[in-house]
Amino acid sequence: MWQSWLDALLAALALPEYGLSTVFVVAFLSATLLPMGSEPAVFGLIQLNPSLFWPTIVVATVGNTLGGMVSWWMGAAAHRAVDARRKEKQDQAAQSNPRVLRWLQRFGPKACFLSFLPVVGDPLCAVAGWLRLPPLQCAAYMAVGKFLRYVVMTWLLMQAAETGMQWWGGS
Repeated sequence: MWQSWLDALLAALALPEYGLSTVFVVAFLSATLLPMGSEPAVFGLIQLNPSLFWPTIVVATVGNTLGGMVSWWMGAAAHRAVDARRKEKQDQAAQSNPRVLRWLQRFGPKACFLSFLPVVGDPLCAVAGWLRLPPLQCAAYMAVGKFLRYVVMTWLLMQAAETGMQWWGGS
């Protein structure tokens, strides 16, 4: 039953009139801890309809940022659950934080700018939530980093497509 529902949903999202919603869903899901990327969906839609460059970038940025905030919320919820289970005070936990947590605490929400990085970006959002960094500031820095990544990556892919994919050994 779930497979047929999922197949129908994916088929509907693949229709051209749903292009931006597809980009939003893919960007949202790829910003969680699921192992997937949104760049192919963004680039594909822009290749099909170049006039949608900026709307696609904005929709992908919003979806990816909201997905990052879900990871932030999951980190915050995990911290609350651990605190409730251990019944320890935050200052005791802070004394035993590993180096990465101390680094993130030092930079604060600004570190969320790096959420666009592959492999470490998604967990970074969850750790920011774990540390209870201010969510609106984290979201703002995430959005800026993700927006710049989409602009740069899409521009590079478009340049590669125009030159016949020579960057990747194509003809």
